[in-house]
Amino acid sequence: MNIDLSGRRAIVCGSTQGIGKAVAEELAGLGASITLVARNEEKLKEVQASLPTDQGQEHHYVVADFSQPDYVKSAMQSYLEKIEEVHILLNNTGGPPAGKLYEAEPSAFIQAAQMHVVCNHILVQAVIPKMQAAKYGRIINIISTSVKEPIPGLGVSNTTRGAVASWAKTLSGELGPMGITVNNVLPGSTETDRIWALISNRAKEQGKTEKEIEENMKSQIPLRRFAKPSETAAAVAFLASPAAAYITGVSLPVDGGKIDCL
Repeated sequence: MNIDLSGRRAIVCGSTQGIGKAVAEELAGLGASITLVARNEEKLKEVQASLPTDQGQEHHYVVADFSQPDYVKSAMQSYLEKIEEVHILLNNTGGPPAGKLYEAEPSAFIQAAQMHVVCNHILVQAVIPKMQAAKYGRIINIISTSVKEPIPGLGVSNTTRGAVASWAKTLSGELGPMGITVNNVLPGSTETDRIWALISNRAKEQGKTEKEIEENMKSQIPLRRFAKPSETAAAVAFLASPAAAYITGVSLPVDGGKIDCL
């Protein structure tokens, strides 16, 4: 099976922590040159310095805040003028704050849509010409299992993630004839700052300890544990590889078997 990414350029968003960082590490380990994208330049520099270069990889970074779509567009256009090819794009950014849907301010939907749908779209439009020229394109979106089943207490996130999934499915049909695949990875409960914050919020709401909430969540997962970011990154790496050339338009749960997709 060919999962070699030598000579490929991958743009990885949200890559200074959690799943995004794990993806950058995994793709670099398979030979890809990584362009890290996040808003914290110091952390970007740290991750860039930590990535392997033993296969001739050249790693870059772009500072971009996804709460400012116009800035993202300008920063990415400026960067892409300096490089010849892009083969892989990972769209990934932090989810909206937790909370009940009926209590959400309308502005929360606007902000979430800008960060997820609009910025994803800006990046896709920017890289399509590079992927066409390279005759290799993989667009992968980190979303959530809420695409399959809404998660209680994440109303705005559930709504926005569903929009991204629909957007991606539509794109897969349009970009398929160009040889560009578009797929989604749906992480379940994963050992990142996001899950610990969610556990903390639920503990306060329910008057329980964080340990009780954690154990209850794990009991609902067939594998009885949370995922490691590297396990989600492995799924992304496969979809980014030559081996996945005939897979497009799918939403792949990486959730330990919790969601029933049949």
